[in-house]
Amino acid sequence: MKPAVYPEDHDTGRRAVVTGVGFCLPGPTKPVFTAEEAWDVASNGRSCLQYDEVYYGSVGLTQEMFDEHFPDLPPFFSRHYTTAHQYGLLSLAHACEDAGLNFRNGELSDAAILVGRGGVDANIDSYLSVLRADPATTSAPEAMELFVAAQQAVTPSDVALVQSALVRSNGPTYTVSCGCASSAVQIGNARQMITRGEADIAVVTGVDVFNMHLIQNIQRLLHGAQQTYESVRTPGMPDLVPSFLSLMRPYDRRASCINHGEGSATVIIESWDHAARRGAHIYGQVLSTAMARDGLANPLACDETGGELVAAVRRCLGDRWDLGNVPYVHGGSDGNIVVTAFEAAAIKELYGADNPPLMTSQEGCFGHNGAPAGCTGVALTLMMIERGQVCPTANCEEPADGLTFDPVPGVRPRPLDFDYALNFNYQVGGVKNAILLGSTQVV
Repeated sequence: MKPAVYPEDHDTGRRAVVTGVGFCLPGPTKPVFTAEEAWDVASNGRSCLQYDEVYYGSVGLTQEMFDEHFPDLPPFFSRHYTTAHQYGLLSLAHACEDAGLNFRNGELSDAAILVGRGGVDANIDSYLSVLRADPATTSAPEAMELFVAAQQAVTPSDVALVQSALVRSNGPTYTVSCGCASSAVQIGNARQMITRGEADIAVVTGVDVFNMHLIQNIQRLLHGAQQTYESVRTPGMPDLVPSFLSLMRPYDRRASCINHGEGSATVIIESWDHAARRGAHIYGQVLSTAMARDGLANPLACDETGGELVAAVRRCLGDRWDLGNVPYVHGGSDGNIVVTAFEAAAIKELYGADNPPLMTSQEGCFGHNGAPAGCTGVALTLMMIERGQVCPTANCEEPADGLTFDPVPGVRPRPLDFDYALNFNYQVGGVKNAILLGSTQVV
């Protein structure tokens, strides 16, 4: 790795480091909450997807599980929490516990609370309840209940509202919505806040919920639309109508579908000095981030050449880091063969044919869950760097032809001593996001 060159006035204590991770994701028998639970699933290539007409990753959270962690929440507000609220609060609480931060005693009062949201499924019931309410027959108490539910839940800023209230934050609080890249973009925003001295600590969460009935109905509709789709398909659109009927297999030659999931992931990002002063455990660093977009007119299309992903990576590395010393990439594949195509093209352009990296995806563990993907990928990748092991690509058993990287098939982690890694996240037809991560040993 090329030595870092800092300007004389650069404060190395402002480096952005990750000190805590927490989850509320599908698990084998119960929700995944902690770093160890997430690692046990990902490092062994376990799939937590269940079949019920379609494959789906369900958290399976009960009200009792939630109340156990938050017995002191005011019922006037908490009884109107959606599943997205609950998932986001739980992943935050577990990330704080992992980081050694007590959100109940004001330790996050100055923190930035940054949330990524891609979907609106969790908001619909509250929205429709108000829309359909009859003012002539709705009592005053009922009207107040509807008002509170709507104010908490009908906008994409829903989770940020309740998280910031939980920790009593006076810091910046806002939501970014750009599909599956949402929390990855927020990680970049958090890094900028830290390095510029605008905040000492930032809590970044990605949360999404997908309505199972909606997914099932989409599947039924697509069966009837298959022939029509083929007749109207334009260049750049997927070759196949998405299917949810079989198990997703990123980078596998049998890959034919996407399986959705739900849940939340949170990472705690601090300045190096702030973390060191309180003796926090540091997973690693967020060194650089960059974004690009394919620039296509079709809002659902992706450029299979991977050109803008290449541009994002090169912008992320700049002239400071050498790609030859980045042997691992956490891919963003959701099992879609179009994603695999542009990732393979990008990796070939970046690395050439003689030095292919390891590139794996854990979306087959928890399902394609949208906004949490960025935080989940960063958390898992930093754990891989710290432990010197690369998690396999879940459900990949027979690597597809034409891959320009090693997808680590199977159910065992691959030993690898590395200090740098890249993370990829994408929005359909939109953002191509690259994040460079590093161990605690690098600058």
